[in-house]
Amino acid sequence: MRDQPPCSQLAGSPHPEGVLEVAAPEQFASLAHPLRQRLLFALNHRPATISQLAAQLDAKKGNVAHHLKVLREAGLVHIAETRRVRGGTWQYYRRTARQMVVAEPQAAGTAAMLAAVAQELDLSPAEPLLTLRHLRLSPAKARELGEALAQLVHRVDEAEEEPEGQPVHGVLVALPQQAPPTSPTW
Repeated sequence: MRDQPPCSQLAGSPHPEGVLEVAAPEQFASLAHPLRQRLLFALNHRPATISQLAAQLDAKKGNVAHHLKVLREAGLVHIAETRRVRGGTWQYYRRTARQMVVAEPQAAGTAAMLAAVAQELDLSPAEPLLTLRHLRLSPAKARELGEALAQLVHRVDEAEEEPEGQPVHGVLVALPQQAPPTSPTW
């Protein structure tokens, strides 16, 4: 038995195939927990069972099952395959889209995503690259840089991956404009 991917990923979507726009309130709510973010990271490359995910993320199976249910109800993961095994059934979960674009980022989901990235950085066996840079840019230059970063992400999505067994690396791209300073009320 298989779940169906959400409608926004089907024909008529403004995004290319394999890209899901996160816009519904339940999707944002589902992203507001670091373990759910890490589950999405783990499911990016291949389907996995609750037991496999629990072992990979060093989490309890009950917690993994609960958070997968929340992600499934939000349409961010689905059951890709079900296998009958001696005395039971294994369900293999998969992300509904390889890439998820957040339409209008919300504080809780962004905080959870960054917390999950922080956990991944902390657990990384190799020295990660992490850089924060601030630039003064005109709106035109900011748009140009944003388009260049979007092209880089597109190249990452199309990159030929190494065979199974090679380390998995994460890529996080952001180009936020800082809020203007508030003038003091003297």
